[in-house]
Parts: sequence; C-alpha cells; structure tokens
Amino acid sequence: MRDIIIIAAASENNALGKDNTLVWHLPDDFKRFKTLTSGHYIIMGRKTFESFQKPLPNRTHIIITRQKDYKVPEGCLVVPSIDTAISVCPKEEDIFIIGGGEIYRQSISIATKIELTRVHTEIEADTFFPIIHGHDWQLIKEIFHPADEKHSFAFSFLTYAKRDLSE
Repeated sequence: MRDIIIIAAASENNALGKDNTLVWHLPDDFKRFKTLTSGHYIIMGRKTFESFQKPLPNRTHIIITRQKDYKVPEGCLVVPSIDTAISVCPKEEDIFIIGGGEIYRQSISIATKIELTRVHTEIEADTFFPIIHGHDWQLIKEIFHPADEKHSFAFSFLTYAKRDLSE
C-alpha cells in the first residue's frame, strides 16, 4: 500500500516561512528532501511552486490552485484540490506533499506519514505547519543534527507514522 507522506521543515513554533520563502538554510535538510522525494510525485500549492526557480528535477509536480487560467508549466499537472491531486497519482507509488501551510492543513488527516525536520529555534513567520497530535501520530524515528559551520540552527529529522486508531 502506498504512503501519503507530508514532508516539511518547521521551527519549534511550527513556522514554515515568511513572504513565500524559507527562513533558514539547512543544506543537509535539502539533501534529505531530494533523496526522499526524487522519482516521486510531489504535491504542492501554487505559491510553493512559484517559490522555486524552476521545477525540481526527477519529480512529477502536481500544483493545486483555484486559478482557472493558471499557465501549466511544462511537465507539471495543475489540479483544483488535494483530493484531485492524489487521484491523479499512481495508486501503488508513494506521494509527497511538500507544502505550503494550507495544503498541509488540508492533507494531514489523509496522510499516513510525516517526514518533519524540526528546526530547534522559534522564528517569526506568516505560514505555519499544523500541530501534530500525539493521539493521531507516533514518532518512529528521530535523528539529531547539531548546528555547525553550514547549519545556523540545530535540527532533528523526525519520522511520524499515523496511529492505527482501530486498535
């Protein structure tokens, strides 16, 4: 069965970004994002897509927008909703939801996994990650990365799995 995976980097106060940009530069987080999402379908909102200089290589981009006349970038699919985005993905392949804040809020209830980089700071932002409720999610893996010459902030790679609430 495929996983619907939310992937994000958020501060301790769940900040994602400000003015449609990331508020930190963490090269090891970028490497992890590339490793996990390469070769997969990635779903994002229009603003997230527009924050890229160009489509990310080796991924199929699905852009969610309500704009009827949105110019479809070559190699990308444009859809009106998260449900439609998921429906156009192959049923047997994992899907990554990469943002932004509103798309995360709409998809957290249907996601099966969360790959979160928790940045150990609090940042002023205008876009936030939804709260991860412990009764819905179980932390299954955690890797700490200290601040260093390439990373201004310490951070942890956290993997959450949706709890089986039928037990």
